[in-house]
Amino acid sequence: MREDADVGFFDTAYEGRPPWDLGRPQRAIVELAEAGRIVGSVLDVGCGTGEHALYLAERGHDVVGVDLAPRAIELARAKAAERGASADLRVWDALRVDELGRTFDTAIDVGMFHTLSDEERPRYARSLHAALAPDGGAFVLCWSERNAWGYGPRHVTQMELLGTFARGWDVQVDASGLETRLEGDAVHAWLAELTRLGG
Repeated sequence: MREDADVGFFDTAYEGRPPWDLGRPQRAIVELAEAGRIVGSVLDVGCGTGEHALYLAERGHDVVGVDLAPRAIELARAKAAERGASADLRVWDALRVDELGRTFDTAIDVGMFHTLSDEERPRYARSLHAALAPDGGAFVLCWSERNAWGYGPRHVTQMELLGTFARGWDVQVDASGLETRLEGDAVHAWLAELTRLGG
């Protein structure tokens, strides 16, 4: 289980409107969905207030969204009710998605990976691997080291992504963008496409 401090930080952030909460899905996820690259049942890891989970549910996907912050899930469920969207939204630890009791064809992680410590990353990779069906895929969109230091969350390098998912995955990492409500330059991001290997 992740630290109580993590829960407290994110729960407090969602008392207001954190800069990563756009009120709409990230352009990168919309482009993947429109290109047919998000398929079947979907796990949204670190779903926040549910914009990606609800967008994909509205496109006909069977979606489970999980987040560590109870306040985020409360807001996501309210949005789902307001929009008449059907998604299973749960308070859940990203390091335990293998314990959800089912597998998924696709997983998405928008801005969750860069919150993990070095010790948590391999646990996450193992849990995510177990949560996907054979040949399932995941997309991880995270903060890049190409952003200015001293600004934003933890910076992630391309090599750190490749290293974290070195065992049991085919990995491709491309430059992308992460939209926020922060002022200034665009936020540089990595988009990692992960394909689960093994039965």
